Amino acid sequence: MYPFDVLYEDNHLLIVNKPSGLLTQGDYTGDMTLGDYAKEYIKEKYDKPGDVFLGIPHRLDRPVSGLVILTRTSKALERMTQLFRTRKIQKTYWAITKRKPENKTGRLVHWLIKDEKKNIVTAYDYEVEGSQKAELSYRYMGYLNEHHLIEIYPLTGRPHQIRVQLASMGCPIRGDVKYGYKHPNADGRIHLHARRVFFIHPIKQEKIVVLAPLPNVDFWQQFEELDDFDIKEENIDFLY
Repeated sequence: MYPFDVLYEDNHLLIVNKPSGLLTQGDYTGDMTLGDYAKEYIKEKYDKPGDVFLGIPHRLDRPVSGLVILTRTSKALERMTQLFRTRKIQKTYWAITKRKPENKTGRLVHWLIKDEKKNIVTAYDYEVEGSQKAELSYRYMGYLNEHHLIEIYPLTGRPHQIRVQLASMGCPIRGDVKYGYKHPNADGRIHLHARRVFFIHPIKQEKIVVLAPLPNVDFWQQFEELDDFDIKEENIDFLY
Protein backbone atom coordinates (compact mmCIF):
# COMPACT_ATOMS: atom_id res chain seq x y z
CA MET A 1 0.00 0.00 0.00
CA TYR A 2 1.17 3.49 -0.86
CA PRO A 3 0.25 6.62 1.13
CA PHE A 4 -1.63 8.23 -1.76
CA ASP A 5 -4.51 7.47 -4.12
CA VAL A 6 -3.93 7.48 -7.88
CA LEU A 7 -6.53 9.67 -9.60
CA TYR A 8 -5.15 9.71 -13.16
CA GLU A 9 -2.34 7.81 -14.82
CA ASP A 10 -0.91 7.37 -18.31
CA ASN A 11 2.54 7.07 -19.88
CA HIS A 12 3.24 10.76 -19.25
CA LEU A 13 1.46 11.81 -16.05
CA LEU A 14 0.67 10.49 -12.60
CA ILE A 15 -1.89 12.54 -10.66
CA VAL A 16 -2.40 11.57 -7.03
CA ASN A 17 -4.34 12.59 -3.94
CA LYS A 18 -1.74 13.42 -1.28
CA PRO A 19 -2.66 13.06 2.39
CA SER A 20 -1.75 15.81 4.82
CA GLY A 21 1.48 15.15 6.68
CA LEU A 22 3.33 13.77 3.65
CA LEU A 23 6.12 15.87 2.16
CA THR A 24 5.96 16.46 -1.59
CA GLN A 25 9.73 16.81 -1.87
CA GLY A 26 12.60 16.28 0.55
CA ASP A 27 13.56 18.71 3.31
CA TYR A 28 15.85 18.84 6.34
CA THR A 29 13.90 16.07 8.12
CA GLY A 30 14.99 13.38 5.68
CA ASP A 31 11.49 11.87 5.82
CA MET A 32 10.14 9.79 2.94
CA THR A 33 8.35 11.96 0.41
CA LEU A 34 5.53 11.69 -2.08
CA GLY A 35 8.21 11.63 -4.79
CA ASP A 36 9.97 8.69 -3.12
CA TYR A 37 6.78 6.68 -2.80
CA ALA A 38 5.67 7.51 -6.35
CA LYS A 39 8.96 6.23 -7.77
CA GLU A 40 8.52 3.00 -5.83
CA TYR A 41 4.95 2.70 -7.14
CA ILE A 42 6.04 3.14 -10.78
CA LYS A 43 9.00 0.81 -10.38
CA GLU A 44 6.86 -1.95 -8.88
CA LYS A 45 3.81 -1.58 -11.14
CA TYR A 46 5.76 -1.50 -14.38
CA ASP A 47 8.67 -3.69 -13.27
CA LYS A 48 11.18 -1.04 -14.26
CA PRO A 49 14.89 -1.79 -13.76
CA GLY A 50 17.26 0.85 -12.46
CA ASP A 51 16.31 4.40 -11.55
CA VAL A 52 12.81 5.68 -12.26
CA PHE A 53 12.29 9.16 -13.67
CA LEU A 54 9.79 11.32 -11.82
CA GLY A 55 9.20 15.03 -12.33
CA ILE A 56 7.52 17.27 -9.77
CA PRO A 57 6.37 20.51 -11.48
CA HIS A 58 4.59 21.85 -8.37
CA ARG A 59 4.11 20.99 -4.71
CA LEU A 60 1.75 21.12 -1.75
CA ASP A 61 2.77 22.12 1.76
CA ARG A 62 3.18 19.20 4.15
CA PRO A 63 -0.01 19.84 6.20
CA VAL A 64 -2.12 20.34 3.04
CA SER A 65 -3.94 17.51 1.28
CA GLY A 66 -5.12 17.01 -2.28
CA LEU A 67 -4.09 16.91 -5.91
CA VAL A 68 -0.45 16.72 -6.97
CA ILE A 69 0.54 16.36 -10.62
CA LEU A 70 3.67 14.27 -11.21
CA THR A 71 5.32 13.54 -14.55
CA ARG A 72 6.78 10.29 -15.82
CA THR A 73 8.92 11.72 -18.64
CA SER A 74 11.25 14.70 -19.02
CA LYS A 75 9.16 15.92 -21.96
CA ALA A 76 6.02 15.96 -19.84
CA LEU A 77 7.88 17.69 -17.00
CA GLU A 78 9.10 20.46 -19.30
CA ARG A 79 5.64 21.04 -20.74
CA MET A 80 3.77 20.86 -17.43
CA THR A 81 6.24 23.29 -15.90
CA GLN A 82 5.49 25.65 -18.78
CA LEU A 83 1.73 25.28 -18.19
CA PHE A 84 2.19 26.24 -14.55
CA ARG A 85 4.48 29.13 -15.46
CA THR A 86 2.02 30.54 -18.00
CA ARG A 87 -0.99 29.96 -15.72
CA LYS A 88 -2.70 27.57 -18.10
CA ILE A 89 -3.71 25.21 -15.31
CA GLN A 90 -6.92 25.96 -13.44
CA LYS A 91 -6.63 24.92 -9.80
CA THR A 92 -9.36 24.86 -7.17
CA TYR A 93 -8.85 24.52 -3.43
CA TRP A 94 -11.22 24.11 -0.49
CA ALA A 95 -10.53 25.72 2.87
CA ILE A 96 -12.41 25.52 6.17
CA THR A 97 -12.34 28.62 8.35
CA LYS A 98 -13.89 29.68 11.66
CA ARG A 99 -14.76 33.13 10.38
CA LYS A 100 -17.01 33.94 7.44
CA PRO A 101 -15.60 36.24 4.74
CA GLU A 102 -17.33 39.62 4.50
CA ASN A 103 -18.19 39.07 0.83
CA LYS A 104 -19.55 35.91 -0.79
CA THR A 105 -17.13 36.30 -3.69
CA GLY A 106 -13.97 38.32 -4.04
CA ARG A 107 -10.49 38.75 -5.39
CA LEU A 108 -7.40 39.16 -3.21
CA VAL A 109 -4.19 40.80 -4.36
CA HIS A 110 -1.12 40.94 -2.12
CA TRP A 111 2.65 41.16 -2.36
CA LEU A 112 4.40 38.37 -0.48
CA ILE A 113 7.82 38.05 1.12
CA LYS A 114 9.02 34.74 2.53
CA ASP A 115 11.35 34.45 5.50
CA GLU A 116 13.29 31.33 4.50
CA LYS A 117 14.77 30.76 7.97
CA LYS A 118 11.39 30.87 9.73
CA ASN A 119 9.49 29.41 6.76
CA ILE A 120 6.76 32.01 7.04
CA VAL A 121 5.31 34.43 4.51
CA THR A 122 4.21 38.02 5.12
CA ALA A 123 1.53 39.61 2.94
CA TYR A 124 1.51 43.31 2.07
CA ASP A 125 -1.25 45.35 0.46
CA TYR A 126 1.34 47.17 -1.65
CA GLU A 127 4.50 46.24 -3.52
CA VAL A 128 7.65 46.15 -1.44
CA GLU A 129 11.22 45.39 -2.42
CA GLY A 130 11.79 41.71 -3.06
CA SER A 131 8.10 40.82 -2.96
CA GLN A 132 6.08 38.66 -5.36
CA LYS A 133 2.57 39.53 -6.46
CA ALA A 134 -0.08 36.99 -5.41
CA GLU A 135 -3.65 36.85 -6.70
CA LEU A 136 -6.61 34.60 -6.01
CA SER A 137 -10.37 34.60 -6.36
CA TYR A 138 -12.76 32.92 -3.94
CA ARG A 139 -16.40 32.17 -3.31
CA TYR A 140 -18.22 31.33 -0.10
CA MET A 141 -19.86 27.90 -0.25
CA GLY A 142 -21.64 27.39 3.05
CA TYR A 143 -21.73 26.88 6.80
CA LEU A 144 -21.68 23.66 8.83
CA ASN A 145 -20.80 22.82 12.43
CA GLU A 146 -19.84 26.42 13.26
CA HIS A 147 -17.31 26.55 10.40
CA HIS A 148 -17.31 27.97 6.89
CA LEU A 149 -16.26 26.48 3.56
CA ILE A 150 -14.49 28.67 1.02
CA GLU A 151 -13.58 27.66 -2.52
CA ILE A 152 -10.38 29.27 -3.79
CA TYR A 153 -9.06 29.80 -7.32
CA PRO A 154 -5.38 30.84 -7.17
CA LEU A 155 -4.19 32.80 -10.18
CA THR A 156 -0.57 32.63 -9.04
CA GLY A 157 1.33 29.88 -7.24
CA ARG A 158 3.35 31.50 -4.46
CA PRO A 159 4.57 29.67 -1.33
CA HIS A 160 1.88 29.61 1.39
CA GLN A 161 -0.18 31.94 -0.79
CA ILE A 162 -3.69 30.74 0.07
CA ARG A 163 -2.84 30.37 3.74
CA VAL A 164 -1.49 33.89 4.19
CA GLN A 165 -4.00 35.59 1.90
CA LEU A 166 -7.03 34.10 3.67
CA ALA A 167 -5.48 35.02 7.01
CA SER A 168 -4.97 38.56 5.73
CA MET A 169 -8.72 38.95 5.20
CA GLY A 170 -9.41 37.68 8.72
CA CYS A 171 -10.14 34.04 7.81
CA PRO A 172 -7.19 31.87 8.87
CA ILE A 173 -7.56 28.22 7.88
CA ARG A 174 -8.63 25.78 10.57
CA GLY A 175 -5.55 24.36 12.32
CA ASP A 176 -3.09 26.77 10.67
CA VAL A 177 -1.48 28.30 13.76
CA LYS A 178 1.38 29.64 11.64
CA TYR A 179 -1.06 32.10 10.09
CA GLY A 180 -3.24 32.99 13.01
CA TYR A 181 -5.61 30.12 13.83
CA LYS A 182 -5.97 29.83 17.61
CA HIS A 183 -5.05 26.15 18.02
CA PRO A 184 -3.63 23.31 15.92
CA ASN A 185 -5.51 20.22 14.83
CA ALA A 186 -4.62 17.12 16.82
CA ASP A 187 -3.21 15.35 13.75
CA GLY A 188 -1.20 18.36 12.55
CA ARG A 189 -3.22 18.87 9.37
CA ILE A 190 -4.63 22.17 8.26
CA HIS A 191 -8.01 22.22 6.54
CA LEU A 192 -6.81 23.17 3.08
CA HIS A 193 -7.38 20.71 0.25
CA ALA A 194 -6.34 20.89 -3.41
CA ARG A 195 -9.74 19.86 -4.73
CA ARG A 196 -9.78 20.08 -8.52
CA VAL A 197 -7.57 20.73 -11.54
CA PHE A 198 -8.22 21.37 -15.23
CA PHE A 199 -5.65 21.61 -18.02
CA ILE A 200 -4.92 20.52 -21.56
CA HIS A 201 -2.78 17.38 -21.55
CA PRO A 202 0.72 18.49 -22.61
CA ILE A 203 1.25 15.51 -24.92
CA LYS A 204 -2.19 14.21 -25.90
CA GLN A 205 -3.76 17.69 -26.16
CA GLU A 206 -6.91 16.41 -24.45
CA LYS A 207 -8.90 18.20 -21.74
CA ILE A 208 -8.12 16.76 -18.33
CA VAL A 209 -10.35 17.39 -15.30
CA VAL A 210 -9.48 15.63 -12.04
CA LEU A 211 -11.33 15.81 -8.72
CA ALA A 212 -9.65 14.82 -5.44
CA PRO A 213 -11.99 13.23 -2.87
CA LEU A 214 -11.93 14.91 0.52
CA PRO A 215 -9.88 13.36 3.33
CA ASN A 216 -11.74 10.53 5.01
CA VAL A 217 -12.19 12.27 8.34
CA ASP A 218 -15.50 13.39 9.81
CA PHE A 219 -14.84 17.10 9.76
CA TRP A 220 -14.08 17.13 6.03
CA GLN A 221 -16.70 14.62 4.98
CA GLN A 222 -19.61 16.68 6.27
CA PHE A 223 -18.74 19.38 3.73
CA GLU A 224 -18.92 17.02 0.74
CA GLU A 225 -22.62 17.80 0.28
CA LEU A 226 -21.84 21.45 -0.39
CA ASP A 227 -20.01 20.70 -3.65
CA ASP A 228 -22.18 21.96 -6.50
CA PHE A 229 -19.66 21.33 -9.25
CA ASP A 230 -20.57 18.87 -11.97
CA ILE A 231 -17.68 17.66 -14.13
CA LYS A 232 -19.12 18.29 -17.56
CA GLU A 233 -17.64 19.74 -20.72
CA GLU A 234 -19.53 23.01 -20.29
CA ASN A 235 -18.41 23.50 -16.69
CA ILE A 236 -14.64 23.22 -16.85
CA ASP A 237 -13.86 26.90 -17.17
CA PHE A 238 -14.82 27.49 -13.50
CA LEU A 239 -14.91 31.07 -12.23
CA TYR A 240 -11.83 32.61 -13.89
